[in-house]
Amino acid sequence: MDVTEDIVRDVCTDAVFKRGERYRAEGRIREIHRVDTTVTAVVSGSRQYDVRVDLATNGFAPWCDCPYDGPGSCKHVVAVLLRCIDDPPPDDGDRLDTALNSADADELRGFLREELATDANLRDRFLARVGEPTTQSVDEVRTAIDRRFAEINPEYHVVFEPIDFTQWFDLANEYREQGRFVSAAIVYRALVESLDDNMERVDGAYDHFSRAFRRALDGYVDCVAAVEHDAETVSDGVTFLDERATSGTSFLAEHFEKAAIDLREKADEQSCE
Repeated sequence: MDVTEDIVRDVCTDAVFKRGERYRAEGRIREIHRVDTTVTAVVSGSRQYDVRVDLATNGFAPWCDCPYDGPGSCKHVVAVLLRCIDDPPPDDGDRLDTALNSADADELRGFLREELATDANLRDRFLARVGEPTTQSVDEVRTAIDRRFAEINPEYHVVFEPIDFTQWFDLANEYREQGRFVSAAIVYRALVESLDDNMERVDGAYDHFSRAFRRALDGYVDCVAAVEHDAETVSDGVTFLDERATSGTSFLAEHFEKAAIDLREKADEQSCE
């Protein structure tokens, strides 16, 4: 989609738009890169903030690791979007395609093998893409997510800034696209559990964590319901949601209750088809 000032204004408040304009004018964008429609950047504020937007997605699917907790996008995202209007970064997609097309197959395989051996996240995505089911349990996936909560602010128990859960949502989406709904449900459930148990630590960026929780919960319900003719999986899913409604974070209870109802209804619809 074409990025225009009016569209950017739609994704933020007037006050944030003005701050984003100032950041853009002050040259606070230290790095900016683009591959196809994905733009990544580093914006200087009280520290260096990582920003990512998708120019082809409605609303730009923005992400920034700043602690902004207001409505809409933050000033760092706005600054990057405004840069894309008047001075768009060159698209490295064609250059990447050229390099891939000219690469020796054995060398490319060797490079990929080395990267997969040392990068567990990339390895999980690759295996999901080629149709392999996950070998990890909910607890194993959740351990990695919990570690992110511990690392974000190691000196304090409280979490002030947003956490990027993209790698797990991308992984779950890979499984869904391959029809591996059980594997996707494992990832979503790990996200749900970790977010639920860590939510009371959050003291900032509430909207960010709430959106991530609702997205993971919706994904879990959809994937459990999509497992064909598996009443036991559905029953286990409903039991999990009911238990979380009573034992989890109190202000999330109604979300679990509604999710349990939605799962029963979706499962009934599946059984009637």
